[in-house]
Amino acid sequence: MNGAQIDWGLLFLSSSGRLARSPFLVGLAAIMVVLLLFDNAVPLILQGLTAIVVYPALLFSSACLLSKRLHDRGRSGWWAALVLLAFALVWPNASGPRALFLIVVVWAVIELGVMPGEEGSNRFGANPLRPAPPELAA
Repeated sequence: MNGAQIDWGLLFLSSSGRLARSPFLVGLAAIMVVLLLFDNAVPLILQGLTAIVVYPALLFSSACLLSKRLHDRGRSGWWAALVLLAFALVWPNASGPRALFLIVVVWAVIELGVMPGEEGSNRFGANPLRPAPPELAA
């Protein structure tokens, strides 16, 4: 997936490969908009009926998105579980002992939203910003 065009299905439904910052931030913004709209604009009765579908879909999509970005940073996608747990514990209000999980959320923001991906290929694939040139046919 290059930065110029986004394959939305691949972005939210696959955890393999690497993902550059720009598509990650676009995908994260989309997930946050859906979450905020669902939590604040959908009537409670409808939330009760649809939460069993909406929240797992958001969780799965978030895990895929985070995994690919973590891969770009050279980290295992399993770190996404810690990020999602920390986010769930501080959303919508981080108070008391749960506020300690803000450290993980801040780390994730810096690691995934600010830091560049690894140069060149890594064990998860080619750099999404500078893919390796295709091999010439023999």
